[in-house]
Amino acid sequence: MNKKILFSLFLLIAFTSAAKAQNDSVRAIVDEVIWVVGDEAILKSDVEAMRIEGLQQGMRWHGDPDCAIPEQIAVQKLFLNQAIIDSIEVSDADITRGVEEYLERMINSIGSREKLEEYHKKSISQIRADLRDSYRERQMVQGMQQKLTKDIAVTPAEVRRYFKDMPQDSLPFVPTEVEVQIITQTPKIDQEEINRVKNELRDYTDRINKGESSFQVLARLYSEDPGTARRGGELDFTPRSALDPAFATVAFGLTDPKRVSKIVESEFGFHIIQLIEKRGDKIKVRHILRKPVVSTDAVDNAMSRLDSIAIAIREGVPPEMIRAVYKDKDGNAIEKFSFEDAVALFSDDKDTRNNNGLMANYTDDGHRTSRFKLADLPAEVAKAVDTLAVGAVSAPFTMLNERGKQVCAIAKLKNRTEGHKANVTEDFQVMKNVVTAKRRAEVLHDWVVNRIKSTYVRINDRYRNCDFEYEGWVR
Repeated sequence: MNKKILFSLFLLIAFTSAAKAQNDSVRAIVDEVIWVVGDEAILKSDVEAMRIEGLQQGMRWHGDPDCAIPEQIAVQKLFLNQAIIDSIEVSDADITRGVEEYLERMINSIGSREKLEEYHKKSISQIRADLRDSYRERQMVQGMQQKLTKDIAVTPAEVRRYFKDMPQDSLPFVPTEVEVQIITQTPKIDQEEINRVKNELRDYTDRINKGESSFQVLARLYSEDPGTARRGGELDFTPRSALDPAFATVAFGLTDPKRVSKIVESEFGFHIIQLIEKRGDKIKVRHILRKPVVSTDAVDNAMSRLDSIAIAIREGVPPEMIRAVYKDKDGNAIEKFSFEDAVALFSDDKDTRNNNGLMANYTDDGHRTSRFKLADLPAEVAKAVDTLAVGAVSAPFTMLNERGKQVCAIAKLKNRTEGHKANVTEDFQVMKNVVTAKRRAEVLHDWVVNRIKSTYVRINDRYRNCDFEYEGWVR
């Protein structure tokens, strides 16, 4: 296993450690301290949990799993400890967003929430709680690695030298990639439903002010923010920039911890907020989130509008709803209607609207591209464009956006590049990424080796003959 795969693998396993939910009985029977790294103990049951998850994910270990798995856990602990020392932070908002996206992928993969709960023998809320700490640690480890490798730069000459004499069968394979444009419309929520949610929040405020209940209890019972509800609605110290602007304005305006804010609408729903503490440019608050329910009629209406728009794009003429008013810059009625026209007029998606609807893919190294592997697209979008011809527009479909809201959408397949062996002319960025990843792996490998030298390590005798990836564990 090369170093790039090694680091990616232990990060993935750290994130998917919900498998521990299946291993309580294993822990009770086989727990034993097998390694100590600094102040951290590695238990045999930790290794067993990772082994089971690896089997479920179809992973292959480099060499003997009994040696490779505890070593990977130990390497993670080295990075995590340094991340704590260097104050690498992850906001509650980022954790909530990441866990919810991952849960959605798990549910889509297994088929339903009920099947996921049955598989893990835990409720969704318990699975979510298990994932939060793992996700936080994964992000801290990634943050530490990024800090260590942020100054790495690779020149075009280095890329060409690296691949100059490489055999054809060793060149990286570039999977099929697509470019996708999208139009989304958010179904309109009935005012009656909005009033219902606001009345609930007013009732909570009255009960708190009258001393009938505490904010924390009501948050645990009723808040629809899964990441904070179990902590009584509490958000840890967070800078203004990490919060929804409307939420931040109200939260940072609070001065009395005993008072409850007015109702505030954010892109996630409606909230009431209570101040806990301000510290410099960060704030700690608790909140209760309630989300209005979108009616079936509203979804059907949005789907119908998008269907009409899709038909108009295919026929190249403006839909009836804008035929009389849609004109070009000279005041002439538009005769040929395009997907880009529809994006400008109808799309609610602020992230893509100013780019003709083109979706952006942010890779692990921070590179921004319009190219996606199908597996990297939201599942609903990937399904919609998978069989489309280039230039074709999909039928309407529903999906959850990155803020957890249900939206209706249509997509256009702008471009498709079939899978092929990489070449410098067409795939320079891909090949540059390979060389950059190799350099990063070397820097991280050297850092781990040096860190092992200055860290207290004690290994159970039966691991002393292992063929480890990193030298220095055995002393």
